[in-house]
Amino acid sequence: MSEQNEAVRIRCRDHGPLVVEGPFSIVDADGNAFPVNAEKPAIALCRCGHSKNRPFCDGTHRDFNFEAAERAGQ
Repeated sequence: MSEQNEAVRIRCRDHGPLVVEGPFSIVDADGNAFPVNAEKPAIALCRCGHSKNRPFCDGTHRDFNFEAAERAGQ
């Protein structure tokens, strides 16, 4: 694992998105990169499937009462 990957952290937010922090890139199935602002310390990825800005979260999960509360080791 490279040093760059070791700095990446992904947090599961209860009833919300996956928050990715650190240096990363996001690519589609064809290998094309999604634009990510390198100045932002983190981005949120949609888990509910309802975002109009997928793969990014736009907060729509609140309108659909999305539920997810994963815990490590369970």
